[in-house]
Amino acid sequence: MADQLIFKIAPSSWTPFLQLSRIDRPIGWWLLVLPCWWSSALASIAGGRLLHVRDLLAFLIGAIAMRGAGSTFNDIADRKIDAKVERTRGRPLASGRVSVRAAWVFIAAQCLVGLAVLLSFNPFAIALGFSSMGFVCVYPFMKRITNWPQAVLGAAFAWGGLMGWAVAFGSLALAPVLLYFGAVFWTIGYDTVYAVQDVPDDEKAGIGSTARFFGAHIRAGVGGLYALSVVFVGAAFIAAGAGGWALAGLAAFAAHLALQVGRIDDGAASALRLFRSNRDAGLFLFAGLAVQALSNVLMQA
Repeated sequence: MADQLIFKIAPSSWTPFLQLSRIDRPIGWWLLVLPCWWSSALASIAGGRLLHVRDLLAFLIGAIAMRGAGSTFNDIADRKIDAKVERTRGRPLASGRVSVRAAWVFIAAQCLVGLAVLLSFNPFAIALGFSSMGFVCVYPFMKRITNWPQAVLGAAFAWGGLMGWAVAFGSLALAPVLLYFGAVFWTIGYDTVYAVQDVPDDEKAGIGSTARFFGAHIRAGVGGLYALSVVFVGAAFIAAGAGGWALAGLAAFAAHLALQVGRIDDGAASALRLFRSNRDAGLFLFAGLAVQALSNVLMQA
């Protein structure tokens, strides 16, 4: 598989650190960058211009770096719990293949890449980016005290819904705020699906999750979260004056989420497959926005 090729190319001594960064699991940075791309594209529509490719590329680099840093920090915080869970006991820190000190150094290196990207933006966007760190820092500990750690993850992962607009305009407006909440509910929904894999182990370890909270009503729970996501994203589109192409992308996004809900069951393999499919759902939405931005510019020419 293409996402495993890096392990064959890189020196074997790098393998534990590449695993810490989840570089072989690109779904994490896809889900982190997509709200950034949505927000940037929505700003392009509102501003009557083409997509800003430089911003999209910067967001991609930043998402890969910061997803890696966040995953490493999460593994530091959860190393003792991970050692008790079948799916995670082989992780570098839980298995002792990487020391905590080395993991902290690796976090610093990844954060420097993210910082370089952030400092390339305007002052407002820089300050806004730094303000997300509170959610990032507390997330790994939320599963110990609440059944809704996914809500904190949503607050962090959806921050790009604000950032794209802030980079474009140096300020915020109603549209990106609505988009942010849409991304928050989307994140809670797909991470609930992901958490289905760990319900038995989480129960043994006393760890909370929305999958445990919804229990037998998980389809209704995820369906409600996805419905809220679609409503808020649609409201964001209306607030920004987005047209038919954007709404077509939203319709494809909503249809994909509806299909997911219909296929949720108790199987771990199914849950992982549905979780990963959210990359495609997010790309459908972005495609609609991208075509809308291009269409608007062509109509003005």
